[in-house]
Amino acid sequence: MKVMVVGGGGREHAIIKKIKKSPKVSQIYALPGNGGIAADATCVNIGATDLERIVEFAKENQIEFAVVAPDDPLVLGLVDLLKAEGIPCFGPEKKAAIIEGSKAFSKELMKKYGIPTAEYAIFEDMQKALDYLDSCKIPVVVKADGLALGKGVIIAETLDEAKKAVRDMMEDKVFGESGSRVVIEEFLTGPEVSVLSFTDGKTLIPMVSSMDHKRALDGDKGLNTGGMGTVAPNPYYTEEIARRCEEEIFRPTMEAMNREGRSFSGCLYFGLMITEDGPKVIEYNCRFGDPETQVVLPLLDSDLFDIFLHVSEGTLDRAEVNFSDDAACCVVMASSGYPVKYEKGFAIEIPEDVEDVYIAGAKLSEDGRLLTNGGRVLGVTERGKDIREAIEKAYRSVERISFDNAFYRKDIGKRALAALEK
Repeated sequence: MKVMVVGGGGREHAIIKKIKKSPKVSQIYALPGNGGIAADATCVNIGATDLERIVEFAKENQIEFAVVAPDDPLVLGLVDLLKAEGIPCFGPEKKAAIIEGSKAFSKELMKKYGIPTAEYAIFEDMQKALDYLDSCKIPVVVKADGLALGKGVIIAETLDEAKKAVRDMMEDKVFGESGSRVVIEEFLTGPEVSVLSFTDGKTLIPMVSSMDHKRALDGDKGLNTGGMGTVAPNPYYTEEIARRCEEEIFRPTMEAMNREGRSFSGCLYFGLMITEDGPKVIEYNCRFGDPETQVVLPLLDSDLFDIFLHVSEGTLDRAEVNFSDDAACCVVMASSGYPVKYEKGFAIEIPEDVEDVYIAGAKLSEDGRLLTNGGRVLGVTERGKDIREAIEKAYRSVERISFDNAFYRKDIGKRALAALEK
């Protein structure tokens, strides 16, 4: 089948490398893709939010299946447009993608259906939000309602920080219209766990759990980023926690969306916190997480494209979904200065025998060399019989990859190892 994958980062590269192995896939196009993805798919210079041109390309090139990976085109309704042209897709329709597109919607959904989450209040009036903060326990979490490239969540350590966050979002529009409505949340404590799941709206199958590392610097210090590395499985996600999540969060969320007439089909991401009161939802995403995808998919022993087909056809209960008992570690190599200011255009050297490298920010030069072209440049993933072995192998591979200005955390997985020793 001729397949189109919308998006151009490390997540999309991980998806493409996996579906490329399927005997059912004959050709893969990436829109827009990037310089590294070009080794595994035909890249087409059409942006992920250029919906009209994407649909036009799919029709002209007789695309038989589409995977819409990023949040923006999902929330804008790309799946709806492609389906209207008879092109089956992996990804939720617009009415279901709202579960990520509006934090206010997802919080109200959880409240209505008794799904455990942090206490919260929603505001469209800035002064009322500022007044409400005076009664809040600090620290407190301030969230822009809409999509904000993963940057619309502020954990305020002081009342002044919280009020500044509200003004930045609602008055100064630092996140555009995404911040015209804000959610102010109780600050939860506990280990965080990411769980991706396949669902067709009738069946939900969780994938291997993972642990993300958002801060730029070792010791979980520095600015928040899109993710500096991940390990899987997450040791805090015990069998008992998994059972509770399925009973109290996963299935109830799928059923709640059905009752709201917003049946979800695709990858539903659960950002969880394991509190003293049990697991609670921090956030939902309507797609594969990045870089979580880069440790979860390498552990999938089944045909990913076959699973995509079953999800799109509503027959996930008949799909073969098997994950390895191994562990995986992904270390992100970024450009020094990320996530603020960084230089681009440096040549990347990757040994041929380092296989699981997922390119996020790179382009091809005129003479065919791979050059850095972003903050997060690539992710290096290795599998091992346990987390310690996976971490050691990942860092050995990282040391063999080079580009000027390279920067990466040296402690990915350290928290996971500490948890295992308890």
